[in-house]
Amino acid sequence: MTVETKVTYCRICEPLCGLVATVEDGTVTQLRPDADHPLSRGQACPKGIAFVEIQNDPDRVLHPLKRNDRGEFERVTWDSALDDIVARLRALPRNSIGGYLGNPPAFSYSHATWFAAFLNALGTKHSYSAGSQDINSRFAASALLYGAVTQLPFPDLPRTDFLMILGGNPLVSHGSALNAPRIKDQLSGITKRGGRVVVVDPRRTETARAFEHVQVRPDADAWLLLSMLQVIFAEGLADEAAIKEQTVGVDALRRAAAQHPPEETEAMTGVPADVVRQLARDFATAPSATAYGRTGSCLGRHATLVGVLIDVLAIVTGNLDRAGGTLFSRGVIPLEEVAEKVGLASYAVKKSRLGGFDDVLGSFPAVLMADEITTPGDGQLRALFVSGGNPILSVPNGQKLAQALPQLDLMVSLDLYVNDTNRYADYILPATTWLEREDFPIAVASAAPTPFIQTTEAVVAPRGEARQEWAVYDEIATRIGVEPLGVGMLQKLAPLSTRMPVRATPKLLFSLLLRVGPYGDRLGLRRGGLNAKKLRQHPHGIVLADHAATGQLKHAVRHKGGKVRLDAPALVEELERLGDRHSDDPVFPLRLIGLRELRSHNSWMHNSPTLMKGANRKHQARINPLDAEAAGVVDGGAVRIRSRFGEIETLALVSDEVGPGTVAVPHGWGHEGGGWELANKSGGANSNRLASSEIADVERLAGMAHLNGIAVALEVV
Repeated sequence: MTVETKVTYCRICEPLCGLVATVEDGTVTQLRPDADHPLSRGQACPKGIAFVEIQNDPDRVLHPLKRNDRGEFERVTWDSALDDIVARLRALPRNSIGGYLGNPPAFSYSHATWFAAFLNALGTKHSYSAGSQDINSRFAASALLYGAVTQLPFPDLPRTDFLMILGGNPLVSHGSALNAPRIKDQLSGITKRGGRVVVVDPRRTETARAFEHVQVRPDADAWLLLSMLQVIFAEGLADEAAIKEQTVGVDALRRAAAQHPPEETEAMTGVPADVVRQLARDFATAPSATAYGRTGSCLGRHATLVGVLIDVLAIVTGNLDRAGGTLFSRGVIPLEEVAEKVGLASYAVKKSRLGGFDDVLGSFPAVLMADEITTPGDGQLRALFVSGGNPILSVPNGQKLAQALPQLDLMVSLDLYVNDTNRYADYILPATTWLEREDFPIAVASAAPTPFIQTTEAVVAPRGEARQEWAVYDEIATRIGVEPLGVGMLQKLAPLSTRMPVRATPKLLFSLLLRVGPYGDRLGLRRGGLNAKKLRQHPHGIVLADHAATGQLKHAVRHKGGKVRLDAPALVEELERLGDRHSDDPVFPLRLIGLRELRSHNSWMHNSPTLMKGANRKHQARINPLDAEAAGVVDGGAVRIRSRFGEIETLALVSDEVGPGTVAVPHGWGHEGGGWELANKSGGANSNRLASSEIADVERLAGMAHLNGIAVALEVV
């Protein structure tokens, strides 16, 4: 037996924690935290350690599968699968071909890039992703404020004196949209040096329990933030010098905030006026302060506006682009920046065929897919690639999508499992895990309070006949006559290079981007700069600076004049639409929110025995004792949750961790088919069945699904 250890890093979520894999005769038998990783320093979460079970899962798809005439999947060869897929695609207009990208591929440098480039090369509008159920409102906010859709501002955790978290639970999420390993230590570090961490959330989350908690009603963040701004402006607490130097258009925000003093919004937010006033004063007068929002703030009716106002708090108090405040992301590998330059990342450049929604990073609301399939006309969606995703569980009203998918002329899935969505596919092609491919960090790696870079080779060869996803898309593109990333694109991405191949590979492309990036060796012109060879000599990664850079505003802001814009027409219109909170519905008097769980990750790790074991695996709705009593619901009993759009049944956890009027339900559950046996047995309910798929209920500025603050009612089963 040959036993070896290999250094790598986790690619399940944003911290990218260091791991060491034990490999026996070509099989990964153990994953453990990397004690020599400079940032995670021997720490990793249960999901990263348990991933070895996903890697070796007997339920994994390891060979191409084709749906036969009986509706069953049978093994076929790669050649026959690709031949048929290509033949069907050639018979379709290119603008009828689309794709959906799930969450896991966002952490693959090659998969996400080639997927986007493939759809871009087709010239189709049918690009969809999990982002419209997660983070696209953050990117739209950046486009409005900074003119840079890929800019991901982040809190300077190591140096701040005051951190306000809205709708985030980093002790469980580990810092979503933020690259900060050991985030519990980083948050505790703020309070240890005399600072404060304040969590604004309808639920007393794990993070709120550890620090200060301000309980707000679901989907009321916009009113709370405007009230804080009203206090800051009215009491002369704004940093007028910083506002003048960094921004234009502040008067529009002054007028909007003036209409929302805390006394006027208290009934909507549930936060007493005196608490709001003191919170605003404390934020504005702290030596440094920053605000951070995540999915809880990204999925309401005014999600993009909330994202804007979170940044505005830092901007008007002089905390933008300064130590301890909100900083601009700066990629070691500048993928986001060059993607904008070459048209792979855009905002409001294209309009969706249905609903007229602006694109965000070139994609449109995933909730549109069902109607795009069933609505005739030019550009009707007729072929769909689903890449590492399970939209039937992640979009509102997934049942509608389930009914639409069989009407496609072609559906192809690249995935690890037969899941709830791709069980309707014509082909399921075996994908690689992150242990089976080389990688460079992308996505949120640039939103790092401590600049860091690590690369990894594949730990093991792909199991079975699994292929890297980028190579599959590249081959299909070649055979139907499109060029995702060829020599012309490479010359735009890395103009300093004169040795260009005819066709790109991910490793070549990202090696070039690394060398021409802010820390790169400029293809030999900068002594001591980074290149791929140097990175390979440091398998545990390299810390590039003690702190993230300040003074980046002039590089990050793309608006003409180089200033943050606070009066973009779309933003002003959204402020005018805000008005009063939607009237309460006596038939559905409660408000539903989602929640993350430490041992669960969206919908794709529910086939791990380690993560699924134990009594804590029960799917439970958190219900306040007053609401439970009113509905006759008992702790541990079955409860039915109804909305105007659907209903679910689950178990009740009666607890004052949610306030009266709030119900919290974990997302990602309710598997009803496919080839992952344990996931199907794990039960739970799909909370997105309670959400609306109607176009009128989709948030306008970013196309976000309305998943937080859904009006619901309770009843005993």
